[in-house]
Amino acid sequence: MGRKWNNIKEKKASKDANTSRIYAKFGRVIYVAAKQGEPDPELNQSLKFVLERAKTYNVPKAIIDRAIDKAKGASDETYDELRYEGFGPNGSMIIVDALTNNVNRTAAEVRAAFNKNGGNMGVSGSVSYMFDATAVVGLEGKNVEEVLEILMEADVDVRDILEEEESVIVYGEPDQFHAIQEAFKNAGVTEFSVAELTMLAQSDVSLPEDGQAKFEKLIDTLEDLEDVQQVYHNVELG
Repeated sequence: MGRKWNNIKEKKASKDANTSRIYAKFGRVIYVAAKQGEPDPELNQSLKFVLERAKTYNVPKAIIDRAIDKAKGASDETYDELRYEGFGPNGSMIIVDALTNNVNRTAAEVRAAFNKNGGNMGVSGSVSYMFDATAVVGLEGKNVEEVLEILMEADVDVRDILEEEESVIVYGEPDQFHAIQEAFKNAGVTEFSVAELTMLAQSDVSLPEDGQAKFEKLIDTLEDLEDVQQVYHNVELG
C-alpha cells in the first residue's frame, strides 16, 4: 500500500505547482463544508477535516477566511457532490470526485475529457469496487516504532504503518481519520505531511510507454476541470 501513496504523492507534487488552481478548489470545498454546518471547525467535523487537509497544501489563511466568511454571509450558492467512474487507456481505472453548481456542465466536461483522451465513462460501481476508501495520515520526525506506540496508547487500531522517504505514513479506516490525528496531537505532533481521505486501488497496474503518456494527459485534463476536486486511479506512474 505504501508504494501507492508515494505514487499519488509524486504526481500530486508535480501538478500542485499550479497553486492558483489548487487554492480555488479548496476555496470551494471549504465554503461548502462551512455552509453545510457550523462555520467553526471545532463544531463541524467536515470543515475541520478540510482545513487539516488544506494545511498540507499550504493554502493561505486569507483564502480560508474568505471562504468561511462567504459561508457566514448571505450567499445562497449551492453545490452538488458527484462521483464519476471510468476507464482510461489499456483498461486503467479512474474515479473522479466533483463539486459543482451545474451538474449538466460537469457531466459533459468529464465525459469529453474521457472521450478525447482514449478513455470512456463507466456506470456507477464499475470501478469503485476495486478501490478502498482510506484515511492517510503522514508525519515526520518519528519512526514506525514510535508511531505504533502512540497509536497503541491511544487505542487506535489501523490498517498499516509504513516508512516512506522522510515520513511515516499511517493507513486506516475513513472513520479513524480524526482519531489518528488526535492521537498524534496529544503526543505533541503539530503538523502533518499528509492528511487525506482518499481512494486507494487494491492493486496497481503498469502501462506501456505510449499508454502511460495518454493516461497522464487524461488525468491532467480531468484535474484541470474547475469542478473536479479529486482524481483517483490504479496506474503506477513512472
